[in-house]
Amino acid sequence: MKVLRLYNAHDLRLTDESIPVPGPTETLVKVTSVGICGSDVHWYTEGGIGGTFLTEPLVLGHEFAGIVINKNLNDQRVAVDPAIPCKHCKQCLEGNPNLCPSIRFAGTHGVDGSLQEYISWPSENLYPLPGSISDEEAALLEPLGVALHALELGPIMPGIDVGIYGCGPIGLMMVQLARLSGVSRIYATDKLSSRLETAMELGATDVFLANGLEGQDIWQATHQRGVDVAYEMAGDNAAVETAMVTSKYGGKVVIVGITADDRTTFTASTARRKGLTILIARRMRYTYPRAIRLVSEGRIDLKSLITHRFPLDQYDLAFRMAESRSGIKVVIQM
Repeated sequence: MKVLRLYNAHDLRLTDESIPVPGPTETLVKVTSVGICGSDVHWYTEGGIGGTFLTEPLVLGHEFAGIVINKNLNDQRVAVDPAIPCKHCKQCLEGNPNLCPSIRFAGTHGVDGSLQEYISWPSENLYPLPGSISDEEAALLEPLGVALHALELGPIMPGIDVGIYGCGPIGLMMVQLARLSGVSRIYATDKLSSRLETAMELGATDVFLANGLEGQDIWQATHQRGVDVAYEMAGDNAAVETAMVTSKYGGKVVIVGITADDRTTFTASTARRKGLTILIARRMRYTYPRAIRLVSEGRIDLKSLITHRFPLDQYDLAFRMAESRSGIKVVIQM
């Protein structure tokens, strides 16, 4: 089978390897679609993420769907949860498997991901797909799960105002979830005007170009009240600062993005004076069934977020496109 491995920053190589043999609790899956995530781009551009760096060639890709080709679900299309928690530690037993210190996660920390034609994965991590969800949409159920988890941390409730700072794929999913939740106003920012246009189409009520003045502009737009919950989705400390500046007194800030230098900074006096609650999102937990329902019922639009599609042998173009941020979501069709 064809396997795409990262050997160093900007050094991806397509190799021939043996098809894996599944263990007793695993299923062999033929991969159909893989979304390129922002964290994949960190690995590609920096050779690591969050203080962890390559020690051996790694297969990236944790947003994926495929077809079961063995056991009782033969030919069943599935979405795949990339997280394998230990299920025995305190965090897992408390209902927080996303915080498991021993978690194995596709495409990171030495665990090969989905940019290979076949993958052997735990059977319990496979979620059958209805015919109404395409393979490429199914690959985006993982980032939708991240948005759902961030939504719960807020939490978002009807009638409140929220800020969503960064309108990449997960930010745009958050815009849709906020709209579904019945919020009053959704203030969204991004450095790209094209993404702000998409945010408006998907439910944002007020959009601002991230040019350094957006924090002041949003504060004025809220009549100096601020937003109830601010979501930082950009992986950029300027967006973190905007979240602090635009939050109401006693408000909440949820940090979702991952910065390139593994540092999150903001003006402490602003957060302290406002008495802000600061929460940091870690991936997701128990979201796949809900995400599947939301997409299958047409409540969340994932298809319009996919702006570029590439076959596996055009991986270099795909990753350069994702790095440039000129589109929204890049998908590799296996």
